[in-house]
Amino acid sequence: MHRIRSKWWCGFCFSLVVIPFPALAVQEGADSADDTQLRVLVWNVLHGANDVERGAEKALEIIRRENPDLVLMQESYDIDGERGLLGPWIAQQLGWNSFQGFSTHLCVLTPWKIEKTYEHAVWHGIGAQIEDSTGRSFVAYSIWIDYRASIGGYLQDHPEATDEELLACETTKSGRLDQAKAIVKHLKSKGHFEAGLPLLVGGDFNCPSHLDWTPDTEMAVRYRRALPLPVSKLMADSGFVDTYRAIHPNPVQRPGITWTPMFRGSVEKPATLDRIDRLYLHNPRSGARLKPILANVLPKQWAPLDQPVRQHAFPSDHGAVVIDLEWQPSREGER
Repeated sequence: MHRIRSKWWCGFCFSLVVIPFPALAVQEGADSADDTQLRVLVWNVLHGANDVERGAEKALEIIRRENPDLVLMQESYDIDGERGLLGPWIAQQLGWNSFQGFSTHLCVLTPWKIEKTYEHAVWHGIGAQIEDSTGRSFVAYSIWIDYRASIGGYLQDHPEATDEELLACETTKSGRLDQAKAIVKHLKSKGHFEAGLPLLVGGDFNCPSHLDWTPDTEMAVRYRRALPLPVSKLMADSGFVDTYRAIHPNPVQRPGITWTPMFRGSVEKPATLDRIDRLYLHNPRSGARLKPILANVLPKQWAPLDQPVRQHAFPSDHGAVVIDLEWQPSREGER
């Protein structure tokens, strides 16, 4: 892998000294392992980071600090100051490659070689086949689907709504389900499910997951209900694994909130918080696979509720999802 992970040995030696103090253990998402790993950062960077002072520079430094091998970005718009689109500008600053293609705002960034590119819809999906530093290849898509008719917001405003009325937010009151179906159809038409390569699909789904709207969360979270939410069900039924939930299966203990660390409403009317930014993994039937091993959400500390947007250190209304995956060799006897 391109990054040096020498901190592992230092951290291990230090941990021998501080065994009585478990609070000082290595944090989830810290650098780990070797070139058998792949770190992915999924992030909707609000309006090209233009809403925050020095937003582009802040986004660049966050990506530099997290040191991912792949960034799946949404809202890669023109940066104020005639520097071009945010994603390609960040890639240029890091000496990386990027692909935005015909998209209005979707971008794929990586330090590795982009072998092929794919365009699905200007707003909803672009992808790339990427070869890592050891010659392994995978396919990755950055996606975004309709933001209208938030199901959490609808439940907050209509607490007596029926399940059918709530599910209509995903099916008839927005284009989310149809757009997600079109993305899956495109992936199939390009042969990605049969190509023998791991397939990553990450982005802003603008809706929660059925893995988070469960009987447990209905009891624990005010604006939740146990529902078979159709977009995430579609991804699961298509063979995708929700990488964050693969690592943290309990949505009460590890909610993984990405919406929203910035616009949280007020004490009188708080915003409905949810995990709407996700990374999905579809592994091939044979050949090398990827296994999620670490999952984290940024920022680790939210800004004060009353802090002006322009002063935020984290320049987006969406949290970023950071997933570490590990390459698994082909099983013996596979063809």
